[in-house]
Amino acid sequence: MSFRIYLVEDDSNLNLVLTSYLKKEGWNVSSFFTGEKARKEISSPPDLWILDIMLPDVDGYQLIGEIKATSPQIPVIFISARDADLDRVIGLELGSDDYLSKPFLPRELVIRTRKLLERVYPNQYQPQTIPPYSIDEVSRKVIFQNEVIDLTSKEFDLLLCFTKNQGQALTREQLLIYIWGNDYFGTDRVVDDLVRRLRKKMSKLRIETMYGYGYRMVKS
Repeated sequence: MSFRIYLVEDDSNLNLVLTSYLKKEGWNVSSFFTGEKARKEISSPPDLWILDIMLPDVDGYQLIGEIKATSPQIPVIFISARDADLDRVIGLELGSDDYLSKPFLPRELVIRTRKLLERVYPNQYQPQTIPPYSIDEVSRKVIFQNEVIDLTSKEFDLLLCFTKNQGQALTREQLLIYIWGNDYFGTDRVVDDLVRRLRKKMSKLRIETMYGYGYRMVKS
């Protein structure tokens, strides 16, 4: 499901990193660097807001008040570098659904976002089918002939990456960043090993090797 997410974060570097991580999940992300620009989009609500509390103009507290007045059902995640306990309590009182204290790992935001979307929109998370496999992103299970295929967490992440980018050529570096993140230090040959393991467990996947470049999953 391509959910629409609005991210409001004034730190340009953090904004770009978080936007990149969220988009890798297949979500449609619009990012804003000021509260005033985000405020103009309140009348066109997304499926979820991610709000920094400390903004240069309109702060997150004021924004969530206006958001909830217009669309009370839309979930909100607060992020902040200020006092965690105080901000968390105030955020909950104002209607936020989750809170992340800076600094945090981008993958943690992705995980919390996914879990919140699953909880708020349970009927919109449907298993995907890559014949002859059924892929349930919520439970992170793969079914083949009524049996669960035992995949590691990173094998499942690789499968999701291929699934969401069928027909697209992906470099080893792109796969490395998607699965291990920007903080990984090591050779990109770990991608080759992961692909080999996934091919062994799911032999009917059509994953092509693009020598000197990377891999591509052929559309079924």
